[in-house]
Amino acid sequence: MLRFLDLIFSFFGLLFLWPVLIIVTILGYFDTGSPIFMQERVGRKQKPFTLIKFRTMGVNTASVATHLANSSSVTKLGSFLRKTKLDELPQLINVLKGEMSLVGPRPCLYNQEELISEREKRGVFDVRPGITGLAQVNEIDMSTPEKLAIWDEKMIHSLTLVNYFTYIIQTVTGKGSGDRVV
Repeated sequence: MLRFLDLIFSFFGLLFLWPVLIIVTILGYFDTGSPIFMQERVGRKQKPFTLIKFRTMGVNTASVATHLANSSSVTKLGSFLRKTKLDELPQLINVLKGEMSLVGPRPCLYNQEELISEREKRGVFDVRPGITGLAQVNEIDMSTPEKLAIWDEKMIHSLTLVNYFTYIIQTVTGKGSGDRVV
């Protein structure tokens, strides 16, 4: 049922929000010269997939977890996109492709070994990664790998239709601050 909702919401999200996607893409060209950010992430069953987002940091920023990146790397447009969570919109393509869900654990990088280990222990990789979830709306990010994996597991075991909609609504209305940047 949730996969069906993912497909419906991501399809109609892209259909109705394409003007926003175009505007942000154009603004992104002026901001960084390369508005789309693509990065290999750990997916369901630990299979790699390419995450698509709007770029919020300079093009030459190191490929590390957000909490390890320097705050001076975030552009002015990038700061706005992060606050409004508009940087996540292109991930609706990942949802349509079946690589992600709207709700699930945020996909990590392959170099986040501690987080991968903690998630393996808790079966977190048995589900599709998501755009948002319980940890995100509670401001728990990848800087605390064990805590994040525990909350991811908690979300997986308690995910209902009501929770699915709750996490989406909380994210859209601004609950949670996203990943910290140092």
